[in-house]
Amino acid sequence: MSSQHPESVPDVTPDTTPHSTRASSAPAGLQRGRRIVRLMAMVAVVALILAAGIVPRLNARAALLQQTAALAVPTVQTTLPLVAPPEQSLVLPGEIEANQQTPIFARTNGYLKAWYADIGTHVKAGQLLATIDAPEVDAALRQARADAQQAQANAQLAEVTASRWQQLVQTHAVSQQDTDMKQSDAQAKHAALLAAQSNVARLAQMQSYEKIYAPFDGVITTRNVEVGALIDAGSAGGPAKELFDLAQTSTLRVYADVPQAYAGTSLDGTPACLVVAQLPGRCVTGTVARNSGAINPVTRTLRIEVDVPNADGAVLPGSYGQLRVSLRTAQPGLSLPVNALLYRPKGLQVATVDAQQHVLLKTIKPGRDFGTRIEVDSGLVATDRVILNPSDSISNGQAVRVSSEAAAASPAVHSAGSGHAA
Repeated sequence: MSSQHPESVPDVTPDTTPHSTRASSAPAGLQRGRRIVRLMAMVAVVALILAAGIVPRLNARAALLQQTAALAVPTVQTTLPLVAPPEQSLVLPGEIEANQQTPIFARTNGYLKAWYADIGTHVKAGQLLATIDAPEVDAALRQARADAQQAQANAQLAEVTASRWQQLVQTHAVSQQDTDMKQSDAQAKHAALLAAQSNVARLAQMQSYEKIYAPFDGVITTRNVEVGALIDAGSAGGPAKELFDLAQTSTLRVYADVPQAYAGTSLDGTPACLVVAQLPGRCVTGTVARNSGAINPVTRTLRIEVDVPNADGAVLPGSYGQLRVSLRTAQPGLSLPVNALLYRPKGLQVATVDAQQHVLLKTIKPGRDFGTRIEVDSGLVATDRVILNPSDSISNGQAVRVSSEAAAASPAVHSAGSGHAA
């Protein structure tokens, strides 16, 4: 043992720490580590709780901001203008009248002897309708003829006497003054003859009025007298009484009032069609024959007259009908749906979308009205994208978003609005 090297002996230092102290230091460190772990766990839980409550709010706020920004730019539907149809069917209420219609009165006083045509009878021009018994006129005519014969005899005698005195004055058998008196007497007797003959002609004409004839072909629509009725022509001071009413229904006159907006169109010769309730499914064709040439200052309309053939008498005068007039325009403009119009103080406007997706308001001049669509005479081009159903608050320069669905639906909108007005 004493021979070993001193360095090989380990340096053992005796542990002077008490045993109780060493035993208590190990649990204290363990408890401190556990507390740290619990604290970190609590922090993690709080962080998770905070994350679960804040993150959705942040996401909702971001979504709300995004939605608000999206709603700030309104989505609109647009359509393109279409070329308006060159022909438009204009439906107007029509007044149907006979081509000729006249009341027939008596021209002489008397009693109705007979009538030969009742209501609904089709008569020809010159056909006898009735005869009047007027004995006073017949007697006056006979007296006038007798007076005329007497005047003729007196005129012949005065002429012969004047001729003889003209021969005698050549031999100075009578004076020139007496001869001139005979000549003047002959002339006076001749004038009296002419007056008597004129009276005969007048009374003969009055006698001819005892027979009532139809002035033109037509149908009797009214008969107001019976046999034996007193006929007063109005010469006695009383009101004249209508005997018959005659209407020519082979051709009808249909009157209609065209609005002022269409008055500039060439109307004469335009085809027309008459529809009446008693002929369902049938349209009687006619032609605009004439127009009044002036606007009615009360109704602001132009009166037109359409001649409608009615040889079969299917359409009755005085009935109500609708007249369809086909108006043709040489240079039709563009047309838009009526739900694209804006009524502003500057006039009628439409809202269009430019290439930068901004609103551009345009003032237009309206033309023909097709009902669901309206013609635009000026202020619009065919490539303009017009906004449908624009809001009243829409303004120039406002940013918009064009709906893709609207673009796909535009052709359907166009085809639906291009029909003629009914």
